[in-house]
Amino acid sequence: MPEISYRQALKNAMIEELNRDENVVIIGEEVAEYNGAYKVTEGLLKQFGPKRIVDAPISEAGFIGMGIGASMLGIRPVMELMFWSFAYVAWDQIINNAASVRYMSGGKINVPIVIRGPANGGTGVGATHSHTPENFIANTPGLKVVCPSNPYDAKGLMKSAIRDNDPVYVMESTIMYNDVGEVPDEDYTVPLGKAKVTREGTDLSLIAHGPSVLVCLEAAEILKTEHDIDAEVVDLRSIRPLDEETIVNSVKKTSRAVLVEENKPFCGVDAQIAYLIQNQAFDYLDAPVQRISAIDAPAIYSPPLEKIQLPKANVVVKKVLEIC
Repeated sequence: MPEISYRQALKNAMIEELNRDENVVIIGEEVAEYNGAYKVTEGLLKQFGPKRIVDAPISEAGFIGMGIGASMLGIRPVMELMFWSFAYVAWDQIINNAASVRYMSGGKINVPIVIRGPANGGTGVGATHSHTPENFIANTPGLKVVCPSNPYDAKGLMKSAIRDNDPVYVMESTIMYNDVGEVPDEDYTVPLGKAKVTREGTDLSLIAHGPSVLVCLEAAEILKTEHDIDAEVVDLRSIRPLDEETIVNSVKKTSRAVLVEENKPFCGVDAQIAYLIQNQAFDYLDAPVQRISAIDAPAIYSPPLEKIQLPKANVVVKKVLEIC
């Protein structure tokens, strides 16, 4: 099986869907003439032409609104945000309009739009470029949110997102764009709402999404080699819909859970998961559910301090040792 980058996996997914369905279009800032801010759309303008690969002005409210309108008429737009931090100026379109149309039309009008781009810190670009808004978006009925942590899932989840008839928001990571992994050449999808146990274990469950999955995998190796603790790692993949069954089954198996995310702690994704565990697996717990989040402050500009702000493997290991 060929090994390709996370970036290439996303690109391959879009190429395959552009070829499969003439209604798929790519719209965003610099996606065409400049090959994308992160080169995810490199070469697509030459391959598919300016009617399907469309540069947008620096107006997220404008071009996201245009994409939602187009999707209501049968187009399947894939909209690129240079940073998910820029989504806030299009919040009415992203949260209020896209989420509500199918419900308010009595199911007569679908909104098959994908909005994608990086949602992560850790790159020293400051507080206004480092948001992780998956918890905000997942709070809204009618919206779907996915956070792929590896190239295989990046391709499979993107293809599922493009084919879905509801708005699907794909949270990527600039830190992972160069990560390499095995990805099949053939057509495949990863279903929305299905988590994956990426490492089997017996002593506790590490539950995470996006870049935090890599942190948990690193921590699991340290725990095994240095402390003889066998950690299971659950990759959520999808925030909404959330695979509650896989989470609960893992915790019932291991009897302990540490939840890791780059979100801020207050009203984070892991707050919902902690409630889920205590509601459905409380009698199986041998220790309180623990959470590890980003330090509750705007993203720090200084690279050394920002490293301290975000979850790291040594912090996960320390928390695990407290409950084992």
